[in-house]
Amino acid sequence: MTPPDSTETLAEPHDIAIVGGGPVGLALAGQLLRTTPWRITLIDAATPARAARDPRAIALSHGSRQLLEQIGAWPVPAQPIEHIHVSQRGRFGHVKLHGDDYGVPALGYVVKYGDLCQTLERALARAADAAPGRLERAFETRIDSIDQGDRNESAVVQLTGTSHAEQEGMPVVFAARIAVQAEGGLFHQQIQRLSPGTEATRRRDYQQTAIIGHVTCTQPQPGWAWERFTEEGPLALLPHDEHGQPGYALVWCCPPEQAARRLALPDDAFAEELGQAFGTRLGRFTLVGKRHAFPLGLNAAPITVNGRVAAVGNAAQTLHPVAGQGLNLGLRDAFALADSLRVGCTPQALQAFAGRHRVDRAMTIGITDLLPRVFAVGGPLAAHARGASLAALACMAPLKHALARQMMYGARG
Repeated sequence: MTPPDSTETLAEPHDIAIVGGGPVGLALAGQLLRTTPWRITLIDAATPARAARDPRAIALSHGSRQLLEQIGAWPVPAQPIEHIHVSQRGRFGHVKLHGDDYGVPALGYVVKYGDLCQTLERALARAADAAPGRLERAFETRIDSIDQGDRNESAVVQLTGTSHAEQEGMPVVFAARIAVQAEGGLFHQQIQRLSPGTEATRRRDYQQTAIIGHVTCTQPQPGWAWERFTEEGPLALLPHDEHGQPGYALVWCCPPEQAARRLALPDDAFAEELGQAFGTRLGRFTLVGKRHAFPLGLNAAPITVNGRVAAVGNAAQTLHPVAGQGLNLGLRDAFALADSLRVGCTPQALQAFAGRHRVDRAMTIGITDLLPRVFAVGGPLAAHARGASLAALACMAPLKHALARQMMYGARG
């Protein structure tokens, strides 16, 4: 495992190497510093400055706020979601959720990705100051392979890649007792490493593209978030300020050809079409800033642990954005893994993590996969059945509360 002379490597293996410095990787590193004695290497393909400029709006559940509070990464500049309204466009039946019903200040929060990363970076810096010598950082470094060699004999995982921080394309090697893949962009490569020779992922193409942007409206309702199922797909509006302008973060799911057409529309025409799809409850919409789009699909690894390697967050699963569960599940991944690693940096600890987190992961993937497919079934009979189901859910308090708790906290195991 000795690297070539031209390759830069750590002097000795650290206990844990985390690949990916986004919110999930930062949260994992912070919690490990707080609750374990392990030495950690955090490797990121980007830089904190680049992440801080990311303007994307993301949804955090109340449970995620509680996790972030544990590591000193709260408060984050955020708009609270105090109420959620779920309905079908043009059909009867709806469900309303209220934070007061669950004794929480808000069901969730809408934050900018960049603001969350900055807050997590500050919290991690404080944790590192309190645990000197236990955290190493590598920026602008992309890991291309993770090799645990003969897992029956080797106690070290080797990570190889390239660094652009000091010298263009310089090879680098890291060694650790445990490797955690938290870099979502390397999902497919990591899953192939975890389950070689098998059908690597549970995949589904929803035949939808999500248009994201920011809108204002003439009749805003502060604190309310809206999830409206249309014939084309879910349409979500989440309370969010942009450049000092109160409004909503938009996630509009529709067929790819419609998304391409809408992206090309003038702002006024786009806002008018949005109003036709959503309805008049919030008045007239005005588009603020640029629109972006990305295709929607489910990619979920059949396993998240193999030997001394684990995958968390988007490296383990990418979900449909309905109900905004992707990052929340990723944060729960991180904290569950950190808790399991308190007993040791061993394959057994990783297997314990996979076991204790299995139910939460399966339920979250199942719900976010089922909802867009059920509401995509066409025809009046299906629409009436969905309306009746929403109406029944609104009247069945125990079931509604169970769903709300799952969305806020996941399945605690």
